Amino acid sequence: MDATRSLRDLEPQLAANRRYWTGWAGTDSNADPGADLTVYRSDIAHILLNGVLRVRDVPLDAAVAEAERQLAGTRWAWWVGADSDEGTAEGLLARGAQQVGDMPVMAIDVTTVDDVDTPAELKISTVTEPAEMREYVEAYAGPLGFEPGSIDSVVDRELGFGYPDVVRLAGIVDGRTVATCTVSLGTEVGGIYCVATHSDYRRRGIATALTAEALRITRESGRRIATLQASSDGEPVYRRMGFEVVTRYRLFALPQ
Repeated sequence: MDATRSLRDLEPQLAANRRYWTGWAGTDSNADPGADLTVYRSDIAHILLNGVLRVRDVPLDAAVAEAERQLAGTRWAWWVGADSDEGTAEGLLARGAQQVGDMPVMAIDVTTVDDVDTPAELKISTVTEPAEMREYVEAYAGPLGFEPGSIDSVVDRELGFGYPDVVRLAGIVDGRTVATCTVSLGTEVGGIYCVATHSDYRRRGIATALTAEALRITRESGRRIATLQASSDGEPVYRRMGFEVVTRYRLFALPQ
């Protein structure tokens, strides 16, 4: 592990992102997070769970044709970040794509994080059993925009995730999983995903406490940097914790 990494070293953070999202393609997939054209397919009806994560040193016409071949019949997005060729966004727009998202990539040095008070009613548990996984998925499905009919598929894919180095933290209140946070430790930095809280339990510090636990796990693993992609609601929370915006992803949908 390289403990000298800084917030401005973007490639390890983007590599963490590619590693996590290709995990949704499952253990039997040939999705390669290091490929010049990084394509992944889960067949779950959610725009973030199928798509292209980068294109590098591949002519865009050829990349588009290959992406459309591999992702035909799915709902998918093309991520454009600092790890893609210059001009990719403009090239996609010229081919009729529409921008459907703009996400800040935020990072923090976990060795500088202050302690966070955990709400007295909150218990944080690591998800390991299939029954716990269903509760975990049901807790984030609504806040993260999953279709109700996709729950079984999402649970199956979480249980058969492409990589073993993922820790899922459940926030439990009165015996009910009301919040979630996933930590991916497959690369040099910690990646944080699926941070979600049931609407009845927001503004209690629960998501902050779960994120702080994810940062503790990252720090104790020997990593120095943690990274995430923030929603508009989450960005102010992460800023208060000390995260900084280091780059952005733009998401595009091509005509289908």
